[in-house]
Order: sequence, then C-alpha cells, then structure tokens
Amino acid sequence: MSTRTYQRWAPEHWGEYEILDSGDGARLERFGELVLERPDPGAIWPRQLDVATWDRSNAHFEPTGKSTGYWIKHGAASERWKMRYQSKRLNLTFQLEMTKFKHVGIFPEQAENWEYIAENLGPKDRFLNLFAYTGGASIAARSTGAEVTHVDAIRQVVDWTRVNMELSGLDGIRWVVEDALKFAERERKRGNRYNGIVLDPPTWGLGPKGEKWRLEDQLINLCEAVAAIVEPGGFIIMNTYSGISPTALETLWSRLLPSASSEVGELCLTAKNGHSIPTGSLIRLKTKA
Repeated sequence: MSTRTYQRWAPEHWGEYEILDSGDGARLERFGELVLERPDPGAIWPRQLDVATWDRSNAHFEPTGKSTGYWIKHGAASERWKMRYQSKRLNLTFQLEMTKFKHVGIFPEQAENWEYIAENLGPKDRFLNLFAYTGGASIAARSTGAEVTHVDAIRQVVDWTRVNMELSGLDGIRWVVEDALKFAERERKRGNRYNGIVLDPPTWGLGPKGEKWRLEDQLINLCEAVAAIVEPGGFIIMNTYSGISPTALETLWSRLLPSASSEVGELCLTAKNGHSIPTGSLIRLKTKA
C-alpha cells in the first residue's frame, strides 16, 4: 500500500459554522444562528477569550454521564434550527437540534469528506454510507447523481436524514434501518459492490433491536466485509472517534487491501484564531482498477 505523508484535513468552505474559541475542555461554536458551548476533553489548552464572551453563548451542555447530559439555554434559544453548507460542488441544508448526547445533528469536520465524495462520484455510481447518522455524506453523494444506500441502526436518525435530504432539494436515497456489519456481510454474499463506501463506526452503541455494539469486537469483520464490496477503482473513507490511531488504521487496511493507495492522518477543525483542533483519525483508500 502506497501512502502519502501523515496529513491533517480541515474543511475550508463553512460559512455558517465556526469555532470562536476552545480550551479548558470545551469549545465555543457557532452553528448557524446559535452560539453553543460544548465539552471537548481534547481541548487541553487554556481559553483565549474572556469569561464574558463564553457566557454570552445561547446554550451550554451540562454532562451527567460519559455520553449524556442536558442543555441549559441562556434566553430564548431555539430547540431546532437550520444550517447551510455551500461550496463550488455542494449546496446542503441541515436541520439541527440540541440532543441529550451533546451533538446537534452534524459533525462539521465531515465537510472535508463530503467534498472528497462529491469530487470522486458521478451519476449512477453506487455509494454506501455505513453508521450514517444524519446523513451528510449521503446527501453529498446523492447531489452528484449517485445511487445512495444509507444504513443506520436507529430509525429516528434515518428519519432525521430524510428531513435533511428534502431540505437540500434531493430525493431517492435508499434507507436501511439495520446493523451496519450485518448489512455489509449480506451485500458480500449477494455479490453487490459500491464505487464509494464511508464507514464511521461508533466505539459502542445499540442495534435496531437493542443489541450491544462494541467496535473492538467487530472491527476486523467490519473492515473485511467492506473490503469485499468495494468496486475496483472505488474508494473507502474510514473515520473513527474511538481512539484508534491513524497508523493502526493504515496497518489494518494494508493487510486487507495491499494494492490500494491510501492517505492517512487526522480530521480537524480550524478555529477562528487559526489553531487546529483534532477530531478523529481518518484514512482514505483508492482501490486498484
């Protein structure tokens, strides 16, 4: 597997999202019309802006456990609002809302992958989005005319993606409410292949029937199934927030697709002051045609 140097990727086309400040375990972010304060354990540096600026946020998230909590609103902050992403290739609209998991329905750093998808897909190409969440990658792919299959185990999240698709003026995405690994393994047995595949597996989670998911138990099987269903000349994007290092991802995929070329590194966000904030490990692979 030939690889470029270790890289940092950060989106460049956000107009309605920005990190105003970060530090002391938190981020101050603008999502469209709202400024929110959210925990970020990776922000180990001191904040630059003063306390008064942080206190002017529309809401902040108060954790009650490792992954859950609640929002405290400061004034008349909207529970649900819209946000747009525009670039030369893409014009996407998302519905956002404050969830009990601190997320608001979008991972802004993923815009860098949306651009890659839009650049590498065309009409009638087949695209598979596994662990698809609210579907930024799905609607980016669909905007190219690709045939898109969106797989997530949680029906409410799939319904949320349908809203995002319609807000973006699109239709025709195939929805699958199912465990991503089971779906990929069935596609392998059926002989179905895809020109582009995205997988963003959680560290842990629940399946459609409450089954427990742990990435460490499923990682090898998942990657083997995906390697078997990518078309020659197609691409795979794997992103993980689980602490798996880029080097580990590179070694794993070099065993599964030794002839593929790859790019590996960190997916980041660039704050208003120019500092990079890491968000997860990323590998992109191109298979041999």
